[in-house]
Amino acid sequence: MNTNASPRYDVVIVGGGHNGLVSAAYLARAGLRVLVLERLPRVGGAAVSTRAFAGVDARLSRYSYLVSLLPRKVVTDLGLRLELRRRRIASYTPAVRDGKPTGLLVDASDPGRTRDSFRALTGTDREWEAWQRFQETTGRLARRVFPTLTEPLPTRAELRRRVADEDAWTSVFERPLGETIERTFADDLVRGVVLTDALIGTFTHAHDPSLRQNRCFLYHVIGNGTGDWDVPVGGMGAVTGALAGAALAAGATIRTGCEVTGIATDGRGDAEVGYRHQGGEAVAVGRRVLVNAAPATLARLLGEHPGPAPEGAQLKVNMVLRRLPRLRDPAADPREAFAGTFHIAEGYRQLETAHTEAAAGRMPGAPPSEIYCHTLTDPSVLGPEALRQGLHTLTLFGLHLPARLFTDPAAKDRALAAALAQVDEVLAEPLADCLATDSAGRPCLEARTPPELERELGLPGGHIFHRDLAFPYRTETADTAGTAAARWGVATARPDVLLCGAGAVRGGGVSGIPGHNAARAVLEDLAGGGRPSR
Repeated sequence: MNTNASPRYDVVIVGGGHNGLVSAAYLARAGLRVLVLERLPRVGGAAVSTRAFAGVDARLSRYSYLVSLLPRKVVTDLGLRLELRRRRIASYTPAVRDGKPTGLLVDASDPGRTRDSFRALTGTDREWEAWQRFQETTGRLARRVFPTLTEPLPTRAELRRRVADEDAWTSVFERPLGETIERTFADDLVRGVVLTDALIGTFTHAHDPSLRQNRCFLYHVIGNGTGDWDVPVGGMGAVTGALAGAALAAGATIRTGCEVTGIATDGRGDAEVGYRHQGGEAVAVGRRVLVNAAPATLARLLGEHPGPAPEGAQLKVNMVLRRLPRLRDPAADPREAFAGTFHIAEGYRQLETAHTEAAAGRMPGAPPSEIYCHTLTDPSVLGPEALRQGLHTLTLFGLHLPARLFTDPAAKDRALAAALAQVDEVLAEPLADCLATDSAGRPCLEARTPPELERELGLPGGHIFHRDLAFPYRTETADTAGTAAARWGVATARPDVLLCGAGAVRGGGVSGIPGHNAARAVLEDLAGGGRPSR
């Protein structure tokens, strides 16, 4: 490789999403010369805020919207000025019992109130008591597993010893999650509420023998040892802003509008990263390259076959409301119901039916979804006039809507109409009547399908985790065994190219964990192989 005329760095990071920024901040703070190359005109990837509707001063978290997995260790290490606010209401799930509208409210701050809601829904305390035992089990699992995510990757046996609960280990790591749900809970609605944590961004079902659902469930219940999903004050853009500020303050160089076109490495020396920018084409040289992009994208950049294409399975809808809609359930306060995760068409049988329909290539007749109002917990994303008008943001995240369903240009409209129809089923008034309008009089509503996420964010197949999530333990190959990258779960087949994004072993969600782990692997590796070039 002819690297004489190209600028040289200790580390070149491909992609300025939140994980790439975490890596950049750690490595620059350690004194390394770091370059971040981002294709888009701004950093943050999916962790961004935007004013999506003309004339409406509301900063929406356009893609990612809640935070659970970002370790306090990362926040502290990098000195991030960031507030994550807990939601008092964990969830509300509307239902109809004996022909009357009702619902299940889970109040994170009031167990007695939650117990009463279970009793009113099911008629006994059985499901509440089962819920309590299940939450205690997942709580222990979270406290034991989460700290390992920012440590060298344990082996399967080591993690099993850390869990120290054979029933929990078998339920989550060895047997399909549906078996545990069906053994533990009798009520269809309660079963569905539990299962939803296994389906976010993952096209699977309760009894999938691959345990894809179990892996998704694990990451959704262990965040910071509690499993809480918190509201980023200021929106997701505040998370990215804090991380970019930390990286820049430490001395990293961040270049936006730079699309990486290829990575060349022989594994024995410096790697070349070719990129295209407004002024033409250029090459940056790094002792190590961290890739904050999907493994399929990395394969393309290396000129290799990417293998089976990942497939996302969600519909993201962003709205601004003039007011919160009234609910059919007369006992439900919209300011509570919409503050937590509001489950729509997510009974256990409904989830199975929707998956079966989508797997057969049909749009689900009743798409399951979850909705949530950011402004009930954090009104700071609204400008003064929007606050005065009483506006609210509303996010809908639809499940079981895989990319394969969106080959027809009209499919997006059908999916959106079907999802909103399910919302209207539980409201006392049409959601459309509550939408704010932009400066041109258009309803404040936008939607993103998996193909659109691929076009806008470079996510292959629109897969929000870059590929299927992996259990957080080590399965080394002969090519990577014993390397620092393997010990930290960020290895590729190229020793000087590491993953630092959601496609790493402990990736997925807005966590910064793969960014932290890739940085640790680089520092460990370079410490054993000489001083950085600066």
